Amino acid sequence: MFAGRKFAAFLFDMDGTVINSIAAAERVWTQWAQRQGLDVGKFLPTIHGVRAIETIGRLNLPGVDPVREADALLQAEAADLDGILPIAGAVAFLKSLQPERWAIATSAPRELALLRMKAAGIPVPAVIVAAEDVTRGKPAPDCFRLAAERLGVDARDCLVFEDAPAGIAAAEAAEATVMVISATHGHPLQTPHMAIASYDGLGIAIDDRGWIAPSPELAAA
Repeated sequence: MFAGRKFAAFLFDMDGTVINSIAAAERVWTQWAQRQGLDVGKFLPTIHGVRAIETIGRLNLPGVDPVREADALLQAEAADLDGILPIAGAVAFLKSLQPERWAIATSAPRELALLRMKAAGIPVPAVIVAAEDVTRGKPAPDCFRLAAERLGVDARDCLVFEDAPAGIAAAEAAEATVMVISATHGHPLQTPHMAIASYDGLGIAIDDRGWIAPSPELAAA
């Protein structure tokens, strides 16, 4: 896997990558889109992997304040945690990592991220970069670069786990290596990157420096 490469740290997106929150998120966004008179079927695919304020802002809806609407959506999403589950194998895989060697970089606000991780039983890392921590959201590379910086490593030495096109583009822009998680994809995602459907069967090998290599062979050990 990755031709024997080792990484200084692993950086994870959250929604769709370590947890499955699609049902909850789409319930809330569907109601919002209906109130705005949007075509829900066309709109929903655009919400994933991007900060709410940017999703709303690029619509340029007359009379709609993206900041106010994003805040309202945060409260609605925080109140709807039904059906939020971990991606298969994610909990055990994250617990196998050294705390100083992994972080979450999400487009969700910190409050919502913590609620969803708790609902899914996902361990909370020491480093979380959330929506409010960066000026530019994905597909800009800022969140991954900041997460790497807070871990004391270079983003170019990191493996990023992502599921959404905006996040993949952000990781590429940060010059990180990318692993695509396809667990929540309804349709195949065309990507040049390695893709796995779950963390089941994925283990790690750690060298003397603490650098990590994904190792499918170790997972069954």
